[in-house]
Amino acid sequence: MQTIASSRQAYLDWLRILAIFGVLIFHSSMPFGAELEWHIRNKETSNLFLELVVFMHLFRMPLLFFISGTVSYFMLQNRSGGGFVALRTRRLLIPVLLAILVIVPPQVYLERVTQGYTGNFWQFYGEMFTSGAYPKGNLSWHHLWFVAYLLIYDLICAPLFVWMLSPKAQNFRDRLLWLAKGKRVYLLALPGVIIFTAFSLQYPETNDLVHDWCYFFYWLCFLIPGFICITQPALMDSLERNRRFAFLMAFLSIVTINYFRWNDLQPWDLLNNWKQDPRTFAFLALKAFCGWAWVFALIGYGKKYLNKPHASLNYINQAVYPFYILHQTIIVILAFYVVKTTDTIGAKYIFIVITTFISSMSIYHLLIRPYNITRFLFGMKPAKKQQQNKEDVLMTDKQVLIPAS
Repeated sequence: MQTIASSRQAYLDWLRILAIFGVLIFHSSMPFGAELEWHIRNKETSNLFLELVVFMHLFRMPLLFFISGTVSYFMLQNRSGGGFVALRTRRLLIPVLLAILVIVPPQVYLERVTQGYTGNFWQFYGEMFTSGAYPKGNLSWHHLWFVAYLLIYDLICAPLFVWMLSPKAQNFRDRLLWLAKGKRVYLLALPGVIIFTAFSLQYPETNDLVHDWCYFFYWLCFLIPGFICITQPALMDSLERNRRFAFLMAFLSIVTINYFRWNDLQPWDLLNNWKQDPRTFAFLALKAFCGWAWVFALIGYGKKYLNKPHASLNYINQAVYPFYILHQTIIVILAFYVVKTTDTIGAKYIFIVITTFISSMSIYHLLIRPYNITRFLFGMKPAKKQQQNKEDVLMTDKQVLIPAS
């Protein structure tokens, strides 16, 4: 009989921290990448930043959803299904509402200014609620789509997750050992690859929940395997053991994809009936496979080399959720002014990354972390409870760091 993990594992926290930092790198690139559409755009663009965006988009959100599946597992360790739903609703829904009402409006306003809007922010804000949903209207959750989707996923999957951790599912957990042998763990990627291949052309990514039929289920295909893999530790051990193979597959697939891209050999570049041609679906499958390979490689290498607690981990791990909520608005505000300068693209990019990081962390440390009202609004635990949890960790000599999202 296989025992299941009961305490938080540091490598998952480090990977989550690195993934959120990667989002900063990604979004700071958006004003400068060639051929991209974003809220604020620089007059001169760079193909190198385009490549960075294309590469990171393959695995940045899949990795976050996979890790979010493991977070749900740890949150259910000492809670009922109802307690889990209540906790996730509080920590995810409140920040989404905060984003819609406070965090995101400056992003939309500055974008509209670049498009010719002449009113001030307060005029814009008064009109925002009657304009309809973005992009036609001005009401939006923008980058908080990830949090909104995560909330819906946890509400939908709560019964499944509770069952998987119950004694009734012991036989199911034991059967998962079959996937831990050899390289069978990679079969977990199959549903996601099939969904992306079959539906991504018909339903392109929108992040609006309502029309996002392909990606809504595609992202879910990362969250559930994350929960499954942490439920059966042998699967995580298999990812660690096969990390070099995963890295090889990730490397070969991205090289192949870029060979076709850089030589204008993608199906839509060559084929007249590319939407029906089997080669198009083979190329789409390769892109999904590439994303999965990078996720598996990062999890495997993370488990091998990052499973090390550190005194700073608790502080950083609490900061990443508010950091995520804040970062894009700061990027957009900075980019609105930075793109008007005559500095080089590289200098503008570095300035945005460094200033956004410092600004986001300063707001967190000075205005969010010390006060329970702002902690509540940004999906954090109350300060007193955090302190009690810290004392419990010291007393039991166990690491139980639970991310906020």
